[in-house]
Amino acid sequence: MKVIVNEVQGEGLEALLGKTVTLWCGVYIYTGKLVGVNSSCVKLTGAKVVYETGPFSDAKWKDAQDLGAEAWYVQTAAIESFGVMSKT
Repeated sequence: MKVIVNEVQGEGLEALLGKTVTLWCGVYIYTGKLVGVNSSCVKLTGAKVVYETGPFSDAKWKDAQDLGAEAWYVQTAAIESFGVMSKT
């Protein structure tokens, strides 16, 4: 089987720079403003760890705790999925 891979610049996490993102990882869910991306990690400001989502139709997370750090780094290898959600 032949597989063709097309690399697209500025796609994936890079396309979300400057936006508030949600990172679904193996153990935790992180949310915050995405301000940096490299091959090993992403950098969030205003980062929170989500302990309980509540209904996805709600405007806010049921339990999201501010990490109290100027910046928080998450390893890209730990990220299972990511995106921009309307929850805060």
